[in-house]
Amino acid sequence: MPGYRGIHNCVAKWEENIVFHICNRCVYIAQQLVVGWIELFAHDEYREIFVESINYCQTKKGLEVYAWCIMRNHIHMIISSNGEKPLPGIIRDLKSYTSRAIRKMLEKNLADSRVNRMLAIFKETGKKNKRNYDFQLWQQHNHPIELRSNEMMDQRLDYIHDNPVKAGFVDLPEHWLWSSAIDYYGEGKGKIDLLYIL
Repeated sequence: MPGYRGIHNCVAKWEENIVFHICNRCVYIAQQLVVGWIELFAHDEYREIFVESINYCQTKKGLEVYAWCIMRNHIHMIISSNGEKPLPGIIRDLKSYTSRAIRKMLEKNLADSRVNRMLAIFKETGKKNKRNYDFQLWQQHNHPIELRSNEMMDQRLDYIHDNPVKAGFVDLPEHWLWSSAIDYYGEGKGKIDLLYIL
C-alpha cells in the first residue's frame, strides 16, 4: 500500500474562490456541489461519469486522490496535484468534462419528467452566470481547504467516509460503493486508485 507523503507547509492564495498553489504538492479537501443541491448522483450512470473523469485526470493530468465520496448532490475529495498541472486547472477540466458528459446523457432521457426538471434548472442557472452559456451543473466554488496537519487529514478522512452513514444510506462506511472507505476499512478495492493516508 503506497503511503501518504506527509503534510507540507505550503502557501496558497485565494482569488475568485479558486486556489492557486505556490506549492502544488499541498493536499486539499474539496467539495463539488451540484447547483440547487439537485440529487443528480442518486443514479449510478452519472456517478460512473464522475469516476471515469477522475481516473482520466489521474493518468493524464497528475491528479492525486487520497479519499473521495460521491453523495447524491455533492462530492467530497481529498486531493492534490503531482506537479504536472496546477490543481485548479485539473478541477476546472474535471468539472467541465463531467458537465458536458452528464448533459448529453440527460438529453438522451427527455421522456423522464425528472430529467426535464433537472435540465431546466441547469439551463436556467447557466443563463444567469456570465461564465457559462446555457448550462451549469456545478456550483462555481470548490470550497477547498488546505490540510496542514495529520490531525486535520484524519478528521477530514473520517468526515468524508461517515457521510453516507450519517445520511442513512449504509450502516458502515465501507458498505458505500461510491467512496474510498472500502479501500481504507474494508477488504476490497474501490473504483478510484488512491494514495493512502496512513
